Amino acid sequence: MNILVTGITGQLGYDVAKCLNAREIPCVGAERAELDLADGICIRQYIQKVRPDAVIHCAAYTDVNRAQSERELCRAVNVEGTKHIAAVCQELGAKLLFVSTEYVFPGEGDGYYRTTDATAPLNVYGESKRDAELAVAECMERYFIVRISCAFGAHGKNFVSTMLKLGREKEEIRVVCDQIGSPTYTVDLAELLCDMVMTEKYGVYHATNEGVCSFAELAQEVMRQAGLSAKIIPILAKDYPSPAIRPKNSRLDKSSLDCAGFCRLPEWKDALRRYLKEIGV
Repeated sequence: MNILVTGITGQLGYDVAKCLNAREIPCVGAERAELDLADGICIRQYIQKVRPDAVIHCAAYTDVNRAQSERELCRAVNVEGTKHIAAVCQELGAKLLFVSTEYVFPGEGDGYYRTTDATAPLNVYGESKRDAELAVAECMERYFIVRISCAFGAHGKNFVSTMLKLGREKEEIRVVCDQIGSPTYTVDLAELLCDMVMTEKYGVYHATNEGVCSFAELAQEVMRQAGLSAKIIPILAKDYPSPAIRPKNSRLDKSSLDCAGFCRLPEWKDALRRYLKEIGV
């Protein structure tokens, strides 16, 4: 099987390609410079040239705040780009694994969102990923949609790396405490995605590391494990205004993994420990 991985320079794409290489599964990694997701002609020509058996689509416009003012660009990349990839995959008979987000949900209550629950994004980024999901499902027969949350890996900027930087510079850090979810270590997620794409178990999945926490609790654990003395000051989301509204509840039900026979990801504190070791902290 020959697999195309988009977003190869990003934290998830890098780890997916690394995992495939370790398993000696042939893969091609696409960088932004050679695969412009805002250019449908470029997408078609590139994928037809590679002629993959499967595409793991990790690349995306991910700046949640900036997307509010760059709506057209965000949708061009996330919606139209994904739609073009799906169309070519369908023509070639290739599988598509599309990486989505918990931001497709409105974040109400304190229950766990199931894969079948209604979507209602609160921001432009979430809306673009929701619409991309719909495009994949409408265009394709052989697809996986995997929703993740708060991804962190060694080859990209993320919440954990930001907390490490601030923890070395400041004595106190104000972090939101009323947004609850589960972090996702890209090394762990990559293993699952590589397992999944080799199967015919198509459908929608939720995949994060096990356990839940607030951003403030995650930041506190980062300080503890990294041996930093910065104090985390919990604040409410309303006291930390940002251009994009985030869902307060990002808990995801992962029973779809169980039903398909896939292993859940390890507990998030253990994942954080291994991430810190990976980056030499």
